[in-house]
Amino acid sequence: MQPFKYQDHVHSEWVDYNGHMNDAEYARMFSHAVDAFMDHIGLNKEVIEQEAYTIFTLETHLCYLKEAHENEPLSVEVQLMDYDAKRLHVLFSMINEQNELIATSEQMLMGIDQTTGKPAPFIEPVQANIQSIWREHEHLDKPKQAGRTIGIKRQQ
Repeated sequence: MQPFKYQDHVHSEWVDYNGHMNDAEYARMFSHAVDAFMDHIGLNKEVIEQEAYTIFTLETHLCYLKEAHENEPLSVEVQLMDYDAKRLHVLFSMINEQNELIATSEQMLMGIDQTTGKPAPFIEPVQANIQSIWREHEHLDKPKQAGRTIGIKRQQ
Protein backbone atom coordinates (compact mmCIF):
# COMPACT_ATOMS: atom_id res chain seq x y z
CA MET A 1 0.00 0.00 0.00
CA GLN A 2 1.31 3.46 -0.90
CA PRO A 3 2.22 5.77 2.00
CA PHE A 4 -0.46 8.30 2.90
CA LYS A 5 0.08 11.99 2.15
CA TYR A 6 -2.49 14.81 2.14
CA GLN A 7 -1.53 18.14 0.56
CA ASP A 8 -3.00 21.63 0.75
CA HIS A 9 -1.82 25.18 1.37
CA VAL A 10 -2.59 27.99 3.80
CA HIS A 11 -5.66 29.69 2.35
CA SER A 12 -5.87 33.48 2.76
CA GLU A 13 -9.04 33.15 4.89
CA TRP A 14 -7.09 30.88 7.28
CA VAL A 15 -4.65 33.68 8.21
CA ASP A 16 -5.46 35.54 11.44
CA TYR A 17 -4.56 38.91 12.97
CA ASN A 18 -1.11 37.56 13.88
CA GLY A 19 -0.25 37.10 10.20
CA HIS A 20 -0.09 33.30 10.29
CA MET A 21 -2.47 30.36 10.11
CA ASN A 22 -5.09 30.49 12.85
CA ASP A 23 -5.03 27.63 15.34
CA ALA A 24 -8.50 26.47 14.30
CA GLU A 25 -7.29 26.09 10.72
CA TYR A 26 -4.65 23.58 11.76
CA ALA A 27 -7.56 21.51 13.10
CA ARG A 28 -9.43 22.04 9.81
CA MET A 29 -6.51 20.80 7.76
CA PHE A 30 -6.07 17.77 10.02
CA SER A 31 -9.80 17.08 9.69
CA HIS A 32 -9.48 17.12 5.90
CA ALA A 33 -6.49 14.79 6.27
CA VAL A 34 -8.67 12.36 8.27
CA ASP A 35 -11.18 12.37 5.40
CA ALA A 36 -8.39 11.71 2.91
CA PHE A 37 -6.99 8.95 5.15
CA MET A 38 -10.43 7.32 5.28
CA ASP A 39 -10.45 7.30 1.49
CA HIS A 40 -6.88 5.92 1.52
CA ILE A 41 -7.92 2.90 3.61
CA GLY A 42 -10.98 2.22 1.46
CA LEU A 43 -13.73 4.30 3.03
CA ASN A 44 -14.63 6.63 0.19
CA LYS A 45 -18.05 8.29 -0.14
CA GLU A 46 -19.52 5.42 -2.18
CA VAL A 47 -18.38 2.74 0.27
CA ILE A 48 -19.64 4.77 3.24
CA GLU A 49 -23.08 5.09 1.61
CA GLN A 50 -23.21 1.48 0.38
CA GLU A 51 -21.99 -0.13 3.62
CA ALA A 52 -23.54 2.41 6.05
CA TYR A 53 -20.18 2.45 7.79
CA THR A 54 -17.89 5.35 8.67
CA ILE A 55 -15.25 6.58 11.08
CA PHE A 56 -15.73 9.15 13.85
CA THR A 57 -13.05 11.08 15.69
CA LEU A 58 -13.25 10.40 19.43
CA GLU A 59 -10.34 12.48 20.69
CA THR A 60 -7.73 14.87 19.33
CA HIS A 61 -4.59 16.42 20.79
CA LEU A 62 -2.94 19.16 18.71
CA CYS A 63 0.62 20.38 19.11
CA TYR A 64 1.51 23.66 17.38
CA LEU A 65 5.24 23.69 16.67
CA LYS A 66 5.83 26.34 13.97
CA GLU A 67 3.87 29.05 12.19
CA ALA A 68 2.48 28.61 8.69
CA HIS A 69 1.86 31.60 6.42
CA GLU A 70 -0.48 32.54 3.60
CA ASN A 71 -0.17 30.35 0.49
CA GLU A 72 2.49 28.15 2.14
CA PRO A 73 2.23 24.57 0.81
CA LEU A 74 1.75 21.98 3.56
CA SER A 75 1.46 18.22 3.63
CA VAL A 76 0.13 15.81 6.25
CA GLU A 77 1.47 12.32 6.82
CA VAL A 78 0.16 9.69 9.22
CA GLN A 79 1.70 7.16 11.55
CA LEU A 80 -0.52 4.37 12.82
CA MET A 81 0.39 4.10 16.51
CA ASP A 82 -1.96 1.23 17.36
CA TYR A 83 -5.27 -0.30 16.34
CA ASP A 84 -7.83 -2.90 17.29
CA ALA A 85 -10.96 -4.27 15.62
CA LYS A 86 -12.74 -0.90 15.60
CA ARG A 87 -10.30 1.82 16.72
CA LEU A 88 -7.27 3.55 15.24
CA HIS A 89 -4.71 5.49 17.29
CA VAL A 90 -2.97 7.75 14.77
CA LEU A 91 -0.55 10.64 14.74
CA PHE A 92 -0.90 13.06 11.84
CA SER A 93 2.18 15.21 11.15
CA MET A 94 1.94 18.52 9.26
CA ILE A 95 5.09 19.36 7.32
CA ASN A 96 6.15 22.46 5.40
CA GLU A 97 8.20 22.67 2.18
CA GLN A 98 11.44 22.74 4.18
CA ASN A 99 10.44 19.34 5.59
CA GLU A 100 9.99 20.88 9.04
CA LEU A 101 7.39 19.48 11.40
CA ILE A 102 5.01 22.35 12.11
CA ALA A 103 2.14 20.61 13.92
CA THR A 104 0.87 17.21 15.02
CA SER A 105 -2.60 15.87 15.70
CA GLU A 106 -2.81 12.70 17.76
CA GLN A 107 -6.23 11.14 17.32
CA MET A 108 -8.37 8.22 18.36
CA LEU A 109 -10.69 7.20 15.53
CA MET A 110 -13.61 4.77 15.86
CA GLY A 111 -15.41 2.69 13.24
CA ILE A 112 -19.17 3.27 13.34
CA ASP A 113 -22.10 1.25 11.96
CA GLN A 114 -24.37 4.03 10.68
CA THR A 115 -27.50 1.85 10.86
CA THR A 116 -27.14 1.50 14.64
CA GLY A 117 -25.03 4.56 15.39
CA LYS A 118 -22.75 2.33 17.47
CA PRO A 119 -19.11 1.32 17.26
CA ALA A 120 -18.47 -1.65 14.98
CA PRO A 121 -15.45 -3.57 13.66
CA PHE A 122 -13.81 -2.27 10.51
CA ILE A 123 -15.32 -3.67 7.33
CA GLU A 124 -13.29 -5.59 4.77
CA PRO A 125 -11.20 -4.53 2.87
CA VAL A 126 -10.65 -1.60 5.27
CA GLN A 127 -9.41 -4.04 7.93
CA ALA A 128 -6.91 -5.52 5.45
CA ASN A 129 -5.65 -2.06 4.50
CA ILE A 130 -5.21 -1.12 8.17
CA GLN A 131 -3.26 -4.32 8.77
CA SER A 132 -1.06 -3.54 5.77
CA ILE A 133 -0.28 -0.07 7.14
CA TRP A 134 0.35 -1.55 10.60
CA ARG A 135 2.96 -3.93 9.19
CA GLU A 136 4.82 -0.87 7.88
CA HIS A 137 4.39 1.21 11.07
CA GLU A 138 4.50 -1.20 14.03
CA HIS A 139 8.28 -0.95 14.42
CA LEU A 140 8.56 2.82 13.94
CA ASP A 141 9.74 4.89 16.88
CA LYS A 142 7.07 6.66 18.89
CA PRO A 143 7.10 10.35 17.88
CA LYS A 144 7.97 12.88 20.59
CA GLN A 145 4.48 14.45 20.44
CA ALA A 146 2.59 11.16 20.89
CA GLY A 147 1.04 10.43 24.27
CA ARG A 148 1.59 13.88 25.71
CA THR A 149 -0.58 15.33 28.42
CA ILE A 150 -1.31 18.95 29.19
CA GLY A 151 -0.11 20.30 32.50
CA ILE A 152 2.13 22.82 34.18
CA LYS A 153 5.36 21.25 35.34
CA ARG A 154 6.19 22.52 38.82
CA GLN A 155 9.58 22.62 40.45
CA GLN A 156 9.73 20.34 43.51
